[in-house]
Amino acid sequence: MSLEGRVAIVTGGGRGIGRAICLGLAADGAQVAVNFRKDEEAAQQTVADIEALGGKAKAYQGSVASFDECRAVVDQVLADFGHVDILVNNAGVTNRGTPVAMTPVEELERVVGTMAFGSHHMCQLVLPSMREQPRGDIVMISSNSAITNDPYAGNYNMAKAAQESLAYTLAKEEARAGIHVNIVVPGLSNTEMGRRLVKAAMKVDEIHDLNDRFPLGRVCEPEDTANAVRFFVSEAASNVTGQRLVVDGGGFK
Repeated sequence: MSLEGRVAIVTGGGRGIGRAICLGLAADGAQVAVNFRKDEEAAQQTVADIEALGGKAKAYQGSVASFDECRAVVDQVLADFGHVDILVNNAGVTNRGTPVAMTPVEELERVVGTMAFGSHHMCQLVLPSMREQPRGDIVMISSNSAITNDPYAGNYNMAKAAQESLAYTLAKEEARAGIHVNIVVPGLSNTEMGRRLVKAAMKVDEIHDLNDRFPLGRVCEPEDTANAVRFFVSEAASNVTGQRLVVDGGGFK
């Protein structure tokens, strides 16, 4: 499933699922712009790992919650690579477990600003370049929270629901331009964020102790999500848009 000649931006691409997506797209031949907000060392390591495999990548700092910073990132990617064919909106933050009645407005803005507004910013900014290419792909990395609406996560649930709504809207608006828009929903994953989550919420120190809670016998690895993204942006999905793919080992029981 060659992506030779295609340029991808992955937000939050330095660590965890984002890093796996960057490496997977590069393995398929894409040139990769690795966006990061704070952890430059991790982003540069992802770039170095891609280059060690013979690929081309570069790191770009910018918070997706800021339209101006998004614009600066996209402008620089276009200057460096010439065009953008693939956007993966992966950047995300966790909520702090407060009920709606006690959520500070700053916390609401932080979470919704990153995942909902950030996805909108990036999509809007890359669309002009994508429309000039034979094909464009946008993939949202979402969460089942968009549907389950768990308590004490109102801002996170809102952000993910908005992100998915944006995907479905764009899939309809941009299909005639050859732009595919899809959603990947990871389950509990063996990432730094996932390990922190199970330790705080379930008092579980080793995430793999939960393997038996999944019908397929294990928690998700970042590569599981990356492989779903690789499918969506490949020729194997040349007639697929507006779809939501859950990658969760059969669900947490």
